[in-house]
Amino acid sequence: MNTSTASTSLGGHALDTAILDHAASSDRRSEVNRWHLLTATLAVLAAAPFALAQTVDNNHCSDSTLNGDYAFTVNGQIFPATGVVVTRDGVAITHFDGVGNLTQADFVMQFPDKNGGSSPVPGEPDAVTGFNTGEQGIYHVFADCTGEFEIDFPPIGMGGAVIKARFVLADHGRHIHTTVYSAQPPPHAPGPIPALIHSEGEKL
Repeated sequence: MNTSTASTSLGGHALDTAILDHAASSDRRSEVNRWHLLTATLAVLAAAPFALAQTVDNNHCSDSTLNGDYAFTVNGQIFPATGVVVTRDGVAITHFDGVGNLTQADFVMQFPDKNGGSSPVPGEPDAVTGFNTGEQGIYHVFADCTGEFEIDFPPIGMGGAVIKARFVLADHGRHIHTTVYSAQPPPHAPGPIPALIHSEGEKL
């Protein structure tokens, strides 16, 4: 066999092999790149709903977000100067007018009362429902869906108190979670009274 022809054939075979190897390597790199692109795309798509939810749910609250009648459960304790811890547990219905004003009626039990038993917290009870009425106040909702309110109680019996609370709205204003940070008794009583009171509200 002609040596020159053999060399040319071997050289051509080597060249073909190199081309095939290069093509295979390119295919592998393309497959890896496609996989990385797919992974990155899935990650972006997975994160998008959370980013959108934050954009939609937060930074769009105002006084008008809290609007209508809300049913509350109220629980907590007050710590008067007598040293006797008083537990309170009750329910309330609060109307928020959407522009920063509120009215409320509540029914709250306390233990122990001044006689050592359990009794409703004094107020101005409705003749039919038994709920204390005449409670009113103001509120403000911040853009991040936090806020604060003040409730002024009628000045009778143990009433006349002023309660201030901070809250967080959820579910586009349908739920409200509150914590009292100030409980001021009537003017004739010493205060403020230390308290740990919270409430949970749901729109009717």
